Amino acid sequence: MGEAGLAGIPPTERVLLLPHCLRPSQTCPGRPSRDGFQCPEDCGERCVIRSLRAEALRLGYKGICVAPGGALALRFVRETRPRAVVAVACAKELREGEEALADLGPAQPLVAVVPLSRDGCVDTEVNLDAALALLRAGMG
Repeated sequence: MGEAGLAGIPPTERVLLLPHCLRPSQTCPGRPSRDGFQCPEDCGERCVIRSLRAEALRLGYKGICVAPGGALALRFVRETRPRAVVAVACAKELREGEEALADLGPAQPLVAVVPLSRDGCVDTEVNLDAALALLRAGMG
């Protein structure tokens, strides 16, 4: 699912799911928590997570979760009950996430995905322009 499906869903009904493997592992000042990886407010790191988080906040997204894996991301989706999920992930996590979300039945949100352009569980990469375009989908 891509940009077209998001057009009718306002940002206040969307959440952003990001994998913690996008962070620069050697210099990231963020810390893991029960609710996902927490970035410090004053983070000056040049980081894709920082850029995507800032844009989602600016747009008014319902929530943002930087997860170490699918279980935490699924719990976040269950708790926030968005109408749409914008997710960045590797192929394995995307498959597992789609299967888990199918169990939500009629409460299943629309899912729009930007796959990692380089995976490997540490210092991964995503096309930032593509991810930002998906975040902004339907915003005019």
